Amino acid sequence: LEDDSMCIIEPSVVNSGLPQGKRIKRQRLPKNEFGNYYNWKDLNLAMDLEVYGTTYRISDCDLFTKEFMESEGIVLNEPEKTPEDPYIKRRSIKPNQEHVNKSPAKFEKLYRFLHMDSMVLRFYGQWVECDAYQSHTWPVIIYYYLVDDTVDVREAHQRNSGRDPFPLFISRQRIPKKVKEESFPSIVMEISDDLVEEYISPKDFQLGQKIKLLSHHFFLYDCDGFTREYYQKNYPDMDMKACVCFRPKAQVIPPYNGFGSLEDSLQNCYSLIPEPPKHNILKRLVNSNKKLRYVAKLDSPYPEDRDRRFILSYHLDTDMISIYETPRRNSGIISGKFLAKCQVAKPGSTVDNPVYYTPADLVIGATVEVFSHRFILINADLYVLKYLESNSDQVPSQTLESLKQTVGAEKESGMAVEQKGNH
Repeated sequence: LEDDSMCIIEPSVVNSGLPQGKRIKRQRLPKNEFGNYYNWKDLNLAMDLEVYGTTYRISDCDLFTKEFMESEGIVLNEPEKTPEDPYIKRRSIKPNQEHVNKSPAKFEKLYRFLHMDSMVLRFYGQWVECDAYQSHTWPVIIYYYLVDDTVDVREAHQRNSGRDPFPLFISRQRIPKKVKEESFPSIVMEISDDLVEEYISPKDFQLGQKIKLLSHHFFLYDCDGFTREYYQKNYPDMDMKACVCFRPKAQVIPPYNGFGSLEDSLQNCYSLIPEPPKHNILKRLVNSNKKLRYVAKLDSPYPEDRDRRFILSYHLDTDMISIYETPRRNSGIISGKFLAKCQVAKPGSTVDNPVYYTPADLVIGATVEVFSHRFILINADLYVLKYLESNSDQVPSQTLESLKQTVGAEKESGMAVEQKGNH
């Protein structure tokens, strides 16, 4: 209405095979050869609209258009019913159920591909191999592909096992379970589909039992999480409980020898050329150069250690602690760096599973034990109180209260002194 422009759009129908959508973009449509254009006063119901040699029949309008035209004094014609498409009408008619084939339809390959592609059941088992002298067992992984009911078997090699470097034991194929008996000798190596009565299906894989695949026996002892959920949904009567006694032993990691950090030393057990351990890059970027500083004193029975003061810094980007001793005149003790940046484990934690100090443990008045040295926290920076208040959901209330009583009281007294000086 603002510029008398018009556009014509054809509603899109799914799978129509026609280029539908916008037929004429927004513009002023010519009315005749004299250069006149269509106006909203020229439009009405049950009329033909000729645009660029094509005739459009206006059959109905919306409520806003009807109210606007009536408010302008234009009487609208009676709306017409849009004619039905005979093809769409024929498709909407349901066929007579008496003439429909009621035999069960085959499982379409396209449907299985769309709904079951990349769905694989994975079983862990032992291949039992018997020869004239003794029997051997080798760990294998059996994959059952739900999209086409095929199976393949792969050997789970361990390092320096001496086995073939190609782990594919049985290639992916449909494995027959029951074959028809033949009354004459067969000269064909491959079994055709006509001779197979039944193929291997998911109901044949039972944990804790043996399964025969192409004359090879496999003992199933475990499966992955997706397989267990699949059986709980489709085969609730089958008990898919793992046999723990048949699981392969985990890799034995030697005890920590005390050289370097625990994370760095652990990389020597994973690869011949150790790689640096992975860290939280986002945490390091956000907390770069941020640290919480506390004032601490040494808990020592010796009288010369009573006046020693230390700055204990907790680095937020690496969760490490460093300690610096403040200098004193004529003390006879060399001040400076007391402890380089490192992670400090709590007393009582094991070497294999250490529990490190966090800001929640650094309470005013608490004792922090650092490599057999005991430090008592007596004060902290104002930044420590502000940081812990902004992360109060991660810090116990006891830690915040201790900081408010110490750091907060000093802040209030300092402000009072400053106001008194101004007066």
